[in-house]
Amino acid sequence: MKIQLRADLMLLMITFFWGGSILLTKIGLDYLQEYNLITLRFTLAFLLSGIVFYKHLIKTDFKTVKYAFILSFILFIVYVFATFGTKYTSVSNAGFLFSLTVIFIPLLSSVFLKQTPEKKVVFGIVLSIVGVGLLTLHDQFKIGFGDLFCILCALFYAVHIMITGAVAKQVNAISLGVLQLGFVGLFSIIFSIFMEKPKLPDNYESWFAILALSIFCTGIAFIVQIIAQQHTSPTHAGLIFTLEPVFSSMFAFIFTGETLTSRGYLGAILLLISVLIAELDFKSLLKRNYKKYME
Repeated sequence: MKIQLRADLMLLMITFFWGGSILLTKIGLDYLQEYNLITLRFTLAFLLSGIVFYKHLIKTDFKTVKYAFILSFILFIVYVFATFGTKYTSVSNAGFLFSLTVIFIPLLSSVFLKQTPEKKVVFGIVLSIVGVGLLTLHDQFKIGFGDLFCILCALFYAVHIMITGAVAKQVNAISLGVLQLGFVGLFSIIFSIFMEKPKLPDNYESWFAILALSIFCTGIAFIVQIIAQQHTSPTHAGLIFTLEPVFSSMFAFIFTGETLTSRGYLGAILLLISVLIAELDFKSLLKRNYKKYME
């Protein structure tokens, strides 16, 4: 098996995990409060990643800690919006709205980095706005709180990805990532202590949700993503990640019987198309296929 194919399959596996994470978060929130859940998820993931990558952590310098602290603060905001958003909207809606990150990245780049987006990206943004409207707007033309939180989650995650891209090359990327998990866990503990009554899971369902979220959707997913993206292109990774809302909808349908309205399905399809338009390099694909055909 080719190395890139193996890497793509690894990314497909963690995308599958992330698709299931929304449903697992829903289950966890039936028994635990929001910051309490984030605390357990990230603290356990940090311990797992720390054990695996302890040799990298031993060599950590102040610069890495500083960047990890900054990035973890943004990541903490991402997961606060993700957790509250998941609580107040459907699993399917959350999955599709989280995929807006791919649209927000070029949009933010054009605003803050003065990088003019390609025409296909502009078209994808317009299409995504229509898709979001169809998926989330109710008869009163209001977006629910949960849907709004999911959109904000996608926005802040785009910010996180951009800043990570700028600083990750300056330090040890693995140490940076592991420390992020620890700091997010620390921030969550502080908020949970002052705003909630933190506790450990007290039944099988909540323990299953927390352990699955920590081990598979955060710890292993983080480790596998770092390894896999060394052997595949960002385009491949981006396209594979667009399958996350498909998996989340599949889990929602299988385990809860959740379905969308006809208008919601149309909006979801438009969102997926908009993400694919933003990710695919159509000119290169056409040239490549043309060359193969001429040969």
